[in-house]
Amino acid sequence: MLCGSIAAVNAQDNSKFEAAMKKNIDQLDSAHAKIMTGDATLMEAEANAFERIGNAEKDKWQPYYYAAYAQVMEAMFIKDKDKVDGLADKATVNVEKAEAFSPNNSELTCLRSLIAVSRISVDPMTRGAQYGMESATLLEKAKSQNPENPRVYMMQGQNLYFTPAEFGGDKEKAKELFQLALQKFASFKPATSVDPAWGEAYTKKLLGTMK
Repeated sequence: MLCGSIAAVNAQDNSKFEAAMKKNIDQLDSAHAKIMTGDATLMEAEANAFERIGNAEKDKWQPYYYAAYAQVMEAMFIKDKDKVDGLADKATVNVEKAEAFSPNNSELTCLRSLIAVSRISVDPMTRGAQYGMESATLLEKAKSQNPENPRVYMMQGQNLYFTPAEFGGDKEKAKELFQLALQKFASFKPATSVDPAWGEAYTKKLLGTMK
């Protein structure tokens, strides 16, 4: 009887966790759509919300993943480039917290790659080579951790797509990687309802610009 009661409590707690996460993921998606044309600092509130969930749960990697994701998106789009490194540092701390609960996680390694990319924007001419190589190396690591993760191929394609040809960019290779990513998305199933599942629509958008 005691085991049954504990299981019921755990199920209820997990249900509350998933409900809170889904609500905040929806808000994150909405904020992400707005920062493309508006204020990147919208992401700060989203990051704070996920950090609060993570601090309350104490054993879940997903809240810290989304907190870091929000921070790196803010770093990507913020107009004041003096704030990029600080945001990237905060995102890194949250990734490290997530990795403590889920080591060898391809999604978290992909996020580390995005953090490296965000730092390039501070000074592309002096930072491009260093952080571009770091991002590429991390994506290869993420691929080894989970070859079926579609975000690996999406990000590899994105890096080639946005890098000038004289610095190693290649639109044709990017197109191939986007197509491979879409194949992976077609069969990809997140382990839980709050695991990362984003990127398919963005991949189709980028691929659409190449037709």
